[in-house]
Amino acid sequence: MKKVEPMSKTSAISEVSGSVWQVLVAVGDSVEEHQELMVIESMKMEIPVLAPKAGRVSEVLVQPADPVAADQIVAWIE
Repeated sequence: MKKVEPMSKTSAISEVSGSVWQVLVAVGDSVEEHQELMVIESMKMEIPVLAPKAGRVSEVLVQPADPVAADQIVAWIE
């Protein structure tokens, strides 16, 4: 029987604290490396959260208007 390796998950992280302004992807979406996943508003600036690798969005952990902290995981990519 062939052993099936689990898919590795990679976290997408907010680099700044602020609030989620836009979520641009949904669970199941295919994304390219460095694709914009969402936008965080911090001190009147819009900072994108980029996909750390190409893959499929397996989880989105925040919604628009949610507060986020610097280094918080906001999504998972498989």
